[in-house]
Amino acid sequence: MSDAMNAFTLLGADGRLYRSPVKGEWGGHRDSKIYGRLDCPAALRAIARGGYVRHRVFFADEATALAAGFRPCGACCKDRYQRWRTAREEGRPWTP
Repeated sequence: MSDAMNAFTLLGADGRLYRSPVKGEWGGHRDSKIYGRLDCPAALRAIARGGYVRHRVFFADEATALAAGFRPCGACCKDRYQRWRTAREEGRPWTP
């Protein structure tokens, strides 16, 4: 494949970056280990302030974000975040 066909850089379940011909479905913040929708209002505000972009990562799907150790965003994924939080407080694993 040519580089043009691998135009997107995604984060894999192993935490390593890889090139993909397909755009990621979810975005995340590498330092805070939070993932969310690409149109997340909180992420877009942070991007507008200029402090978020260099830590931004993308995932092919939600399962990959979870496998990489990220948790749902409380702003754009409120239902998922609440279920994740409850599962964590109860000491059990969570899946979407």
